Amino acid sequence: MQVAYEVELKAAKQAALEAGKIILEVYFEDVEVILKNDDTPVTRADYASNAYILDRLIHEFPHHGFLSEESTDNLIRLEKDYCWIIDPLDGTKEFIKKNGEFTINIALVKGHDVVMGVVYAPVKEELYYAVRGEGAFMEKDGEVSRIHVSDRLVDLYALRSRSHETIRYAELLARHSERILVIHRMGSAYKGCLIARGDYDIYYNFGHTMVWDTAPVDLIVSEAGGYFRQLDHTGFLYNTKRIKNDKGFLILNRPENRLE
Repeated sequence: MQVAYEVELKAAKQAALEAGKIILEVYFEDVEVILKNDDTPVTRADYASNAYILDRLIHEFPHHGFLSEESTDNLIRLEKDYCWIIDPLDGTKEFIKKNGEFTINIALVKGHDVVMGVVYAPVKEELYYAVRGEGAFMEKDGEVSRIHVSDRLVDLYALRSRSHETIRYAELLARHSERILVIHRMGSAYKGCLIARGDYDIYYNFGHTMVWDTAPVDLIVSEAGGYFRQLDHTGFLYNTKRIKNDKGFLILNRPENRLE
């Protein structure tokens, strides 16, 4: 049976895998860190990954729109039926720390909805992906497995950000300490993948994020049976003029596990 967006999914997976090789070529080097205008770090690994992914996808899908963290936003994407949203190295701080907790994020948006998403963790050699309506999957060691969130309602496993912690989230976890068995820190979109595969149950982000931080993992979590929303419990709209999210977001295995 043919999978929807089969050609696009294959291209995204291959682009992520090859970009991962490019990133790993410089991973163990003493890489120069540059601060962008918003004071976030960037390295030549970010730029090299970005160049490869964009070159490949633009060549294969020249009539689509493109939005990437490390490229100037061309608003012509708003006129396109399809738009690719890319973070060529999500978790640059984790890359710099060399803890392996960074990912490559690639999503395909139709209208304002993500229809295909890929997240690749190069150091861990784990590839996560989903197509709308087709479920969520993980590839590792040559094997493909369908993933699903846990069904836990008690003794929950919570995630905290390693590099973007907020007092508000720490206080929220403290107020619900009787419901939570484990709290672990993790970086990048990898957190959402861990919830999608059932290892963890809760993550809240009270800061601002960009669309490339959430687009693919939004679909992966949803297709794995999870709950991915902004903090006001509305869904995300992608490929709009606004690329920043100031509402924060939450990822849950079950909506019943939301913390108030």
